Amino acid sequence: MGEYPQLLNTVLDCTNARELAEFYRQLLGVRYRSDDEPPTDGTPDDADWLVLTDANGLRKLAFQQVDDLPRATWPESSGVPQQLHLDFTVPSRAELERQRQRAVVLGAGILLDRNDDPDEPLYVFADLAGHPFCIFVA
Repeated sequence: MGEYPQLLNTVLDCTNARELAEFYRQLLGVRYRSDDEPPTDGTPDDADWLVLTDANGLRKLAFQQVDDLPRATWPESSGVPQQLHLDFTVPSRAELERQRQRAVVLGAGILLDRNDDPDEPLYVFADLAGHPFCIFVA
């Protein structure tokens, strides 16, 4: 290791770890860490901590189950702030629209539509647990 701490992964709290992990697994095309896959033998899925990795096994996102999680009310200024959000980029407006459609099909809600912005077209979504995330052209 070096002189500084290294970021291992970003952890999202959620009330259903499997559901949110599966949402991001499909959205981002990543995979479960070994032994985090859903059970296929009929045993109950009681996972309360799950990790998603890239094809090389590098951790990308983790999900921690909690009993209660108030949804962020952003972009409203009162209520529950977003506290954290994820940014994802795509190379073109066409890809932005393709990813918007995918995110919505997977269950995301659109919080902000700035796809017509000439400098930085983007959408802000809420994932299944209410966490905001952005997809924009960069």
